[in-house]
Amino acid sequence: METQHILILDLTIVLVATLLGGFLANRLHQPVLLGYLASGFIVGPFGFKLLSNVTEIKSLAEIGVAFLLFVLGVEFSLAELKRVKKIALQGSLLQIGLTTMLVAFVTIITGFASSLNQGIFLGAVLSLSSTAVVLKTLSERGETNTMHGQIMLAILIAQDLALGVMLAIFPALNQPENISVALGIAVLKILCFTATALVLSRWIVPPLLSILAATESDELFMLGVIALCLGLSLTTVALGLSIAMGAFVAGLMISEIDYADQALAKILPLRDTFASLFFASIGMLIDPAIVLNNFGLILGLVTLVMLGKAIIVLLISLGFGYSLKTSIIVSFGINQIGEFSFVLALVGLDLGLISQQIYYLLLGTTAITLVLTPLWLDVAPKIAASLTRIPWLTGFLQRFYTAKTLLMPEKMRGHVVVAGYGRVGQVIVNILQGQKYSVLVIENSEASLQRLRMHKIPYIFGDADSELVLEKAHLETAKALAIALPDPASTRLLLKYALAIAPNLDVIVRSHTDKEIDLLTQMGAKEVVQPEFEAALELGNHLLKTLGADESYIRTVINDIRTGKYLSIRTERI
Repeated sequence: METQHILILDLTIVLVATLLGGFLANRLHQPVLLGYLASGFIVGPFGFKLLSNVTEIKSLAEIGVAFLLFVLGVEFSLAELKRVKKIALQGSLLQIGLTTMLVAFVTIITGFASSLNQGIFLGAVLSLSSTAVVLKTLSERGETNTMHGQIMLAILIAQDLALGVMLAIFPALNQPENISVALGIAVLKILCFTATALVLSRWIVPPLLSILAATESDELFMLGVIALCLGLSLTTVALGLSIAMGAFVAGLMISEIDYADQALAKILPLRDTFASLFFASIGMLIDPAIVLNNFGLILGLVTLVMLGKAIIVLLISLGFGYSLKTSIIVSFGINQIGEFSFVLALVGLDLGLISQQIYYLLLGTTAITLVLTPLWLDVAPKIAASLTRIPWLTGFLQRFYTAKTLLMPEKMRGHVVVAGYGRVGQVIVNILQGQKYSVLVIENSEASLQRLRMHKIPYIFGDADSELVLEKAHLETAKALAIALPDPASTRLLLKYALAIAPNLDVIVRSHTDKEIDLLTQMGAKEVVQPEFEAALELGNHLLKTLGADESYIRTVINDIRTGKYLSIRTERI
């Protein structure tokens, strides 16, 4: 085959493999991410060796990281970031510092590291977590806007920023007298990039996108967005920072302007395609020979990293006042080794800080932790639910975690509790207040709390599925509970706890999928509402009126569908 066609062949092989791997994972009810990782291993240099040029595929895969972080930047709310900025900045520094110290101590004591410098370097490499894998997993689960999702992403972004400082300092590890100079240069680079990004986001990027949008050419607009994303990514690489940081900042630049949604729509298909390449490229790094020959050592490293980081993050999260459930999910979510640790490991190899053997061990360990991440995030809520049922543990933590209230009487009676003050929750509250009903909102978003304070609506700050929070909502004297949470797992947990406190409570629940309707009904919900079905019913209502159907007949049809829990219109029955 001609040379210019080899890359096309390799790209086709990887895409077909990820398609099959993702499809199989989906059929097995596993995250498609695991299918991508497995497919990369199968076609890669340690599998069936189907690729001729793995390096070029990995270069294309980096575009996937850029697009993943660009989309995160577009969707990222600065208002939401403010509520977790303390743990993002202080907590991430604590996590990196404590993880580095723990790894350095253990590796020096066990003889894995031959010097203090090597121990510190290994600690820094293992302290970073995977923004790409965590973001992809949270997106698949619909949890990027949950409390634990926002905390994880904020810490991960802070870690990506710390990567630039590490890359500047590590060359000076063998020359301690130069560390202060290297640190100063790194901080200067970050400040210069931040200043440039602010100028671009205020005076240059919005007018340019406006000009491109005015052409009414989808192709030109998309090319402009891609150029912005990749251009800033390459700029941060040139400054010694990470690709992820540049792409994230590029997304933030357009997140508040009119063209954000249009840019997002253009990038999403590219993001998903190139992200699959990235995850497949990680699977290509798994060398079964090294894993099998050093199985005990790698198992020890995986345990040290995932257990050690989980404990550190758990304590930090609890220390910043977050609930046990949120803290457990966060700790399980970012206890892997990040993809940018590959970059640090390669730098360490070039500088002589680690040997070739240790480098390959780090690659194997990192790949395994990344594979385990989706599984950990699956079991984390179940572990959290089990732990929150232990009386002495919840009693101990209650001394540190208390619900915050505003304008809430000592005792409330005849009120309606609304869990979640997002778009659905706000509409519910407006309707109830319009009819002069007493309302109490449970919410953990600082942006939402500001709106509640502004309108003087009584609220409880905290996780709605926390028993400690629910105890303060006076459910036993409430008329009803409306659950409008974005997280299906939290919805189920809240329903269970609420009915345990007040078995006869009238509970109305928002369902996220068709399958949840029956489950939530069986759990005791009086009414389960599926937003997509309700929108379809309204459209059907108007269409039947247009076609001349009798209004009483239309009401009967709609009511029958609702009474039957949408069973007659569910997709799985069509």
